[in-house]
Amino acid sequence: MTDAGRTVPGNRWDLLDGLCADPPPLVSVIVVHYRQQSELDRTLASLARQTYPAHLIEVIVVDDGSPEPPTVPPGVRLLRQRDDGFRAAAARNAGAAVARGTVLCFLDADTSPEPGYIAALSRLPALAPDVVTIGRRLHADLDRADHTLPGVPVEIAGPQHPLPDPAWLREHYVATNNLLQADDRSYRYVIGAVLACSRALFAEVGGFDETFTTYGGEDWEWAYRAWLAGALLAHEPRAVGWHNGPDWSGRSAAGADRQRAKNLETARLAHLIPAPASRGRGLHFAHADVQVVLAAADSPVGGAAPCGRELDAAAVLVCVDSVLEALPAAVVEVPDESFELLPRDRRVIPRSVGATSPPVLDRVRIRVLLHGPVTVTAAGLGAAIERVTREELASLTLTDADGIALVTVVSARAAARIARWGDPSLFEARAEAAHWVEPVDGQPDLEAWFGGWGR
Repeated sequence: MTDAGRTVPGNRWDLLDGLCADPPPLVSVIVVHYRQQSELDRTLASLARQTYPAHLIEVIVVDDGSPEPPTVPPGVRLLRQRDDGFRAAAARNAGAAVARGTVLCFLDADTSPEPGYIAALSRLPALAPDVVTIGRRLHADLDRADHTLPGVPVEIAGPQHPLPDPAWLREHYVATNNLLQADDRSYRYVIGAVLACSRALFAEVGGFDETFTTYGGEDWEWAYRAWLAGALLAHEPRAVGWHNGPDWSGRSAAGADRQRAKNLETARLAHLIPAPASRGRGLHFAHADVQVVLAAADSPVGGAAPCGRELDAAAVLVCVDSVLEALPAAVVEVPDESFELLPRDRRVIPRSVGATSPPVLDRVRIRVLLHGPVTVTAAGLGAAIERVTREELASLTLTDADGIALVTVVSARAAARIARWGDPSLFEARAEAAHWVEPVDGQPDLEAWFGGWGR
């Protein structure tokens, strides 16, 4: 990502309150459309009435395979793709690929912005390219408003014909101070229809997953990857977009059919988002949430210093067994020479495989660096991981009583932001003694370990 702009610690986008980019950047608005000409007309008319400088707004309409191409006014760029299902992800990517703006705003054709929308939603990404902003999507019967009094601006028509908005979404924005208190599960409050980010961040994260060809989920999946890449999340309630019609729960089939559709989306996301509470606890999925790295005798790995001694096969076996007992869904990376001595377990990989960045490691949220063979407790290691995320730490190093580092728990999100900006002060690194981690010295008694009396 470009170094232009600035960043802030943690998720503290509030430190940018009252600031605006000077000069303001070019903003590319990417509007996804499918057989919604009247709604598209309304949205394009709303975009033409923005308070943001008109010469700094680029509008790109991407048609997702409508039987007939939509008509757009002069100055609006139109792209089309074939009809292969609900491909909002591919449409947004197509628009972003040709966009010239520093900031990208994603809109759906049925969501019409109030005049201050672009100015409000683009402010933070224009200042700090790490920030992802989500607008305030409200619902109204805009067709009825047009029938009653054609051409009424959405900021008037919407409040006159409102429909219920999702209470769970509204309540969470309030509870988190508009996502200022975001966490690893806050991707659930990102809405692709009212989303903005810097073009640089979008490119770094990699765009939306184009394998999504049914409604729902592609925005959450992208938001989670953005979060892991160090993005900040901010809800901007002043960026109001009026969706024509009810929320999904109000327009989808009732009862079992609606639940079936939601279950399909949830199951799909469980394969792609390994964060806690986003998937089952007993099943193992393709992407690991936690990566454990055991340092080699003579070389550092991921910030863990060399352990400085030969790794005994029994010590490594006890260490890996202890860690996987504490973190059953983790992937453990060991030196190649140690891997050959371990029982085959798909959760254990050699360093040579880990160095290739295999897919199983591409969504890791936490890295646990072992400075040598150790045993841990599930409660202790689990609490350390939870602290790193809850307290927004860069890392937490656990030491013995003499201050010798044994385990370091690292936030992948913090590491990504620190590496991007070259600024370790963005997240705090802490160290403290821990009684629940013990080094495995000498030759451990495997029989005692397996039997339980050597623990």
